[in-house]
Amino acid sequence: MSASIGIFIKEKRKQLKLTQPEMAERAGVGLRFVRELEQGKQTVQLDKVNQVLSLFGSELGVIQKSES
Repeated sequence: MSASIGIFIKEKRKQLKLTQPEMAERAGVGLRFVRELEQGKQTVQLDKVNQVLSLFGSELGVIQKSES
């Protein structure tokens, strides 16, 4: 997973003046997950990422790679 997702989530959380525990509770995920997500951990679960992103009106999806 790209660290840019973690950066996006951290910036959005700070814009809303949410702590990590508050965001975890609102998104229905664990605090550890939020911390790992913001740190760009490579093995996070996509469904949980989308739970967090839904707080900001966003979601991840499949993007077709262009053929080189």
